[in-house]
Amino acid sequence: MDFLMALAILLVVAKSLEWSFEKFDVHPIIPHVLTGIILGPFLLGIIGPSEELNVLAEFGLIMMMLYTGLTSNFSAIAQNTKKATAVAALGVLASFLLGFLTVKMFGKPLSAAIFVGVTLGNTAIEITSGVIVRERVKREVSSILMGAAFADDIIAVYLIGIITAIARGSLDAAFFGILTVKIFVFIGLTLLISERVFKKAEWFGVVVRNLDVFFTFALILTFLLAIIAEKAGLNQIIGAYLAGLTISRLRERKDPTVVTRIKLNELIEDLEVVLTEFFMPLFFIYVGLMFNPPLKEVSLALIVALYLAAVLGKFLGCGLGARVSGLSWEDSALIGIGMGGRGSLELAILTFGLRTGIIDQGLFASVIIVSMLTALTTPAFFKTYAEIRAKA
Repeated sequence: MDFLMALAILLVVAKSLEWSFEKFDVHPIIPHVLTGIILGPFLLGIIGPSEELNVLAEFGLIMMMLYTGLTSNFSAIAQNTKKATAVAALGVLASFLLGFLTVKMFGKPLSAAIFVGVTLGNTAIEITSGVIVRERVKREVSSILMGAAFADDIIAVYLIGIITAIARGSLDAAFFGILTVKIFVFIGLTLLISERVFKKAEWFGVVVRNLDVFFTFALILTFLLAIIAEKAGLNQIIGAYLAGLTISRLRERKDPTVVTRIKLNELIEDLEVVLTEFFMPLFFIYVGLMFNPPLKEVSLALIVALYLAAVLGKFLGCGLGARVSGLSWEDSALIGIGMGGRGSLELAILTFGLRTGIIDQGLFASVIIVSMLTALTTPAFFKTYAEIRAKA
């Protein structure tokens, strides 16, 4: 099929499904992935993965990570740093262990088990923010939820570097130590520069005031940090995410006229239209197009076990982290439920794992299904529990 025709069909179907699912409060990721699954090789076979679509999907992924960084609030955990970090760290650890043990129990290779454990360790900040917006929760709980989801992203940046090394077959003890240093130096230097430039430098105000220049600067910084990350042996999406995160620090800038915040919001609004309506859907559609496992490799038992590992890992780990931080059992349980969603970053990691051969089509399909299930059930569980608490 002609490339432009295929592109038009994919976008029309994806947006139609998205609008149909809106009334049920279903996150757009799900209808977009379903579009690729339905139209792709797995079901109808109308459109298949192609080099042109792959290029657009890769660019969409880079831009999605930029947008994720831009919409993150670096100071979100300032009021509850220790609590949010404890919640995030224990949630990642518990999810990793349960995911790792589940995959090993089904006889998969060690590298695949580590990869899936890492994938399940991250919380989708877009799902967490969604449940907070829809449900009224205490200020402390919402602050810890957003702070923990943000800390989760930072941990994910580190873990992506680890699995990139796994894909290259070079993760021995010495290399692990060197990689860890490189990751923290890269993140540390980037954030240090952001502290000096985006937060304090007077001359940067000139760049911000002209939206066209600001937009161009954001793109150049994104590609530059993506290239530096790749040259350092990391993953391009780490650089793209850090580019957005550093620019987002403009929110912390002391500006009596509030010009920098206004321009930052305008930049995000301009990017949002192009990204959410075109590039981001294309990435998730392409994930669906890559979904083509032999039916004999799809295990319902594995999907159920991984779903339980994903949900229980966050519920137990994040709930315990909140409890040891001094929150009540009820608030701890709410945080454990709210941190259960998986989304865009997980799908990006999964796509990388499939392309590099760390996981097979069976595991790829299983974790995609699990990610979509958590995106569906987390808001429902959160709302139900919050209503029960309100009536009690």
